[in-house]
Amino acid sequence: MYLLELGGEDDAFAACEAASAATGVERIGAGLAVAGSVALARVRGLAYTRRASELVGRTDASVDSAVALLSAAPLTREGTVAVRARDVRGETGVSTSDAERALGQVLVDRGFEVDLDDPDHELRVLFAPAIDDAGDAAEAPDGAAGEAGVCALGWLAAESVRDFGDRMPTDKPFFQPGSMDPLLARAVVNVAGAAPGRRLLDPMCGTGGVLVEAGLVGADVVGVDAQAKMAGGARQNLAHFLDGDHLNAVADAGDWHVCRGDATRLPLVDDAVDAVVFDAPYGRQSKIETHELDDLVAGALAESRRVADRAVVVADRDWTGTARRAGWTVADSFERRVHRSLTRSVLVLD
Repeated sequence: MYLLELGGEDDAFAACEAASAATGVERIGAGLAVAGSVALARVRGLAYTRRASELVGRTDASVDSAVALLSAAPLTREGTVAVRARDVRGETGVSTSDAERALGQVLVDRGFEVDLDDPDHELRVLFAPAIDDAGDAAEAPDGAAGEAGVCALGWLAAESVRDFGDRMPTDKPFFQPGSMDPLLARAVVNVAGAAPGRRLLDPMCGTGGVLVEAGLVGADVVGVDAQAKMAGGARQNLAHFLDGDHLNAVADAGDWHVCRGDATRLPLVDDAVDAVVFDAPYGRQSKIETHELDDLVAGALAESRRVADRAVVVADRDWTGTARRAGWTVADSFERRVHRSLTRSVLVLD
């Protein structure tokens, strides 16, 4: 079993993305989940899972309970250790410094040497509010500290590469306003199944931000855009990030191809790709090239269904009805708040 430290404010969305690298993902507390198995190499490419650890066990959110759990756990590791404690949402009232000292002493008493700077093994100690069956924070009875919380212990196994700030839209060779930020782009391509040996299409690729993130986790990517300017700009960005040193790629960068084309009449054969991801134009753009917005999205969804059996659509509205009419089943849906005036809808389609 593995312990996952989720990031962001939407644990359900984070868990959905984590399922692309793990099996049996189950949320156990605010910002925490467990999984039956994990592809550790793929954890490096997740956007909203920060760390995966080999689960030691879980108990209620108190230092005494954590000490009792660690004292009784089998410890087979060799080498130096360090304890890193975290109050995941800052709401449990547990002193993380007290936890680190107490659990560190347990390890010393059991024969380990502590090295806080460069340990061979790091014990993650996570305190978090409990959640109810609906995934909402559970109330502590009579305000009792720790009673509505969970503590989970695990040996750190993998961390995600937090380099998204290096690829902000305004810092890319080609930029246009409205481009998706790289953190969300990475998450949606992971949900779509981007990975080495998989091919992903963006039929409205714009500046290529989605394609860059998919390519950096090893997928082969295909981009289509109706505007020659955008197709050319996407090529600039893909060449910069996927053909250069791409030192932060979490896998060998995938191959890429971009062409000018119509999302409602894709120049691809049936079942040409494994998944489709696109960021639909916003409502204020009532007409895109030769298509009305509703016709454009409906046509793109129908064509996506022809060329792939999975899709993730990001938009400023819910296109569920249109997706179903195009033959898709809605596997999941989320709302992602971008800023005060923009909330993005994310549809996961099979």
